[in-house]
Amino acid sequence: MKVLRKIIEIDEERCDGCGNCVLACAEGAIEIIDGKAKVIADKYCDGLGACIGDCPQDALTIVEREAEDFDEEAVEELLKKKSGNKTEAKPSGCPSAALKTFPTEGPGNCQSANKPVLNGPSGESSLGHWPVQISLVPAGAPFLKDADLLIAADCVPVAYPNFHRDLLKGKAVMIGCPKFDDAEAYIEKLAQVFKISGIKSITSAIMEVPCCSALPVIVKKALAKAGVDIPFNEIVVSARGEILS
Repeated sequence: MKVLRKIIEIDEERCDGCGNCVLACAEGAIEIIDGKAKVIADKYCDGLGACIGDCPQDALTIVEREAEDFDEEAVEELLKKKSGNKTEAKPSGCPSAALKTFPTEGPGNCQSANKPVLNGPSGESSLGHWPVQISLVPAGAPFLKDADLLIAADCVPVAYPNFHRDLLKGKAVMIGCPKFDDAEAYIEKLAQVFKISGIKSITSAIMEVPCCSALPVIVKKALAKAGVDIPFNEIVVSARGEILS
């Protein structure tokens, strides 16, 4: 039965097939077909738009039109079918947007080849996933679920020598530059993350320079936009690599 309701519309000319929206859609309504994202059936799309902020090309919008009514039972059957399918479609866009997770402890795992290696007393990498850039991480990425989240200015890992050991260990991470990147886009993305991923705690790590102070502001605005209360801690690093606060 068709009803007048809100639903996702995808502009195929803008879509580059990156697959971010596929990962962000909890109902499984979107798939990459012939290199483009498509809503496979109206009944699977709830029209809430959780996928919109994950599109780097702004190819997704919410429109109001006649469409099949949203069918929760059909979605449940679709997700069961997909969970039993061992063949996973790969995004055809930027390789940097492809999600990867790998263990952060223990030798001998084949995924260790994907991990950066730290020399010296700091030990091994504590990075447990990819990507890490705020604009590339889908709001519904599995590694964000129930995570302690580190949101770091992208100069911090360069300046602070024990970044992996002291700040990153045991956390998911998202990095960006509050001076040169799109602050409004970051607020929208982080608000979606806070709303749907069940984040347990947030740590903001910034440099002592004034332009970096915008990052905690972005996080706080995203928290307000999401309407959630998550424990939030701020860390400031000096240009010489010392924690100031």
